[in-house]
Amino acid sequence: MKSLCVSGLNSAMVLSGLWALLAVVCSPAAGVASEATKLAESKVRIQQDVGVLAGDEMEGRGVGTEGLNKAAEFIRQEFQKAGLDVTRVNGGAFQTFSLPTGTKLGEPNSLKLISPKGEELVLEKGRDFEVGAFGTSGKFAGEAAFIGYGLEDKEAKYDDYAGIDVAGKVVVCFRRTPGQGQKDGPFSPAKGGGRQGDLRSKIVAAMAHKAVAILFVNDPYTLADKERIREAAIKKAEGKVVTSAEQLADASSEDQSAKLTALKDAVTQFRRSRDAATSPVDELMPFGYAAANDGESLPAFHLRIDFLNQMLRSVGSANAVELAEEIDATMTPRSRVLTGWKAQGEATVIRQSADVHNVIGVLEGEGPLANETVVIGAHYDHVGRGGSGSLAPGSTDIHNGADDNASGTAVLIEVARLLAAQPKKPARRVVFMAFTGEELGLLGSARYCKEPIFPLDETVAMLNMDMVGRLQENKLTVFGVKTAKQFEEWLREGNKTTGFELIEKPEGFGPSDHSSFYTKKIPVLHFFTGLHPDYHRPSDDTDKLDLDGMTRVATLVNEIAQVVINTPARPEYVEVKGSANVMRSGNRPYVGTIPDFGVQEPGYAISGTAPGSPADKAGLKPGDLVIEVGGNKVTNLDDFDLALRKFKAGDKVDFTVKRKTETLKLPLELAPPR
Repeated sequence: MKSLCVSGLNSAMVLSGLWALLAVVCSPAAGVASEATKLAESKVRIQQDVGVLAGDEMEGRGVGTEGLNKAAEFIRQEFQKAGLDVTRVNGGAFQTFSLPTGTKLGEPNSLKLISPKGEELVLEKGRDFEVGAFGTSGKFAGEAAFIGYGLEDKEAKYDDYAGIDVAGKVVVCFRRTPGQGQKDGPFSPAKGGGRQGDLRSKIVAAMAHKAVAILFVNDPYTLADKERIREAAIKKAEGKVVTSAEQLADASSEDQSAKLTALKDAVTQFRRSRDAATSPVDELMPFGYAAANDGESLPAFHLRIDFLNQMLRSVGSANAVELAEEIDATMTPRSRVLTGWKAQGEATVIRQSADVHNVIGVLEGEGPLANETVVIGAHYDHVGRGGSGSLAPGSTDIHNGADDNASGTAVLIEVARLLAAQPKKPARRVVFMAFTGEELGLLGSARYCKEPIFPLDETVAMLNMDMVGRLQENKLTVFGVKTAKQFEEWLREGNKTTGFELIEKPEGFGPSDHSSFYTKKIPVLHFFTGLHPDYHRPSDDTDKLDLDGMTRVATLVNEIAQVVINTPARPEYVEVKGSANVMRSGNRPYVGTIPDFGVQEPGYAISGTAPGSPADKAGLKPGDLVIEVGGNKVTNLDDFDLALRKFKAGDKVDFTVKRKTETLKLPLELAPPR
């Protein structure tokens, strides 16, 4: 057969021929298996692959787990079986780099309170206090100061730091926010509240006011709520005992055995509820609660509320519950120095990291376009056993991530098989890549774009699959259809075979790995079947996948890939303004920056800006390092997010950035949330 990539051929004629060839190859007349048979075989392979990737032995494919390494090796083996070259990264398939995986508690850890009379209260870890993994290591000593909820919020006109100097002091504050029982209070969900009360936000505020350490105590509202829940559980269990006893008394001789068993179960549950009520309501956050942070921090501890009350009483103050009630009623802070009281201690928090791998397999091209590259990718990591990445609060169950993104990875492997099985070599090189670190911020794709194994200026397109396992109402969303002039036509033509109801999105920027490539001005297509209630929860399992839908996605990606790979004219890049968001950012104003997670320097590094965005208009550029937003210090992405939440759309805010050897202040007008 003559090569379809002969120079001088009319592109339209070649494209028409490609679609015709695909139709012929897939027909029974071509002497191959029927389309139905091939689809059935493809479905079986996809089912097997996704079953392995989303199995419990993969431990949720979390960064730092052995399961993630097992998944990487499985993908490498399947790439090799498909006929890909898995030796192109220093003789292997793995592009390896290191990522932070969390923290562990070292030694020593200590905390003591010193009264105005010089008496020392030496506290016991695990009983009186716990160390926060979200804090940092270090020794500290300073006068104690109570700062309410430790909040600064201009929009709510609430500032626990107003009128008090905490420089050099150890601050003590409640967790969460004031007015939690108020449906329309300034920190209620209706007003976009909640994020202001997170632990990192309070640490950032304490650092800004030059505190040397922070001691958290449980807020009285939460403690009272826990007490109410306990009392309700005891009453419910007690009622069950009474009901079961009455049913046993009235039971016939045939039913007495079953009713007696029910009564015993009810008594057991009552005893459990009663015993639970004897444990302290004022529970300490275990080490590891909340995510560790790679930015600047303070030594952080969780202290039992009784010790705060002891300090408050000695300085003639109302107790913690009374102060919280006053704050809730008036929305007026009650901060004060705890005159004469000192806190002294040490925390040892050890940051951990692990090597992770992008898995790369290559199908070399043949002919005049062989040095050009098409990337086809999907991320294979997930959130492990939950933690900060989970939407099931407190869950430590394995999150198998069947849809996110074992589905995309299984489709990637199948597309590799389909393309490698073609009778003729592709015109362009095809790089199949299973990315790691996507759940932590597109880290794997960002690393490849920073250290590509083939030149990015010769990379003509990137196709990405992320969450393609839950086809609903036959609707397939495809992002990036306007990022190349030809994509719209190619997508619609290719879909004639698969018959999806396409939801076409023009933008090239969005919350998956294609964004890293579009930042480099590479046209992208991203395939997505939609969100669902199991997203980032342990319930995202294989029994809920639509295998037929996944098989059709693989067919569509394969057909479009063949056209992208073999058409003589490379896709023509188009700059599309805006960013596609799968989920809204809540009450945070929109800026339009694209993070660069490969930079280790303190600050928020950006790899680019969305065209036409506030960041673009303000003059932010790739490589800039944001170190301050509106007077708020920024040491990492979390700080950047928290700083933005202090402002609203329409506010003009100064962004301080480091650009090579310069430090610039760029005024930026914030846009409404997206």
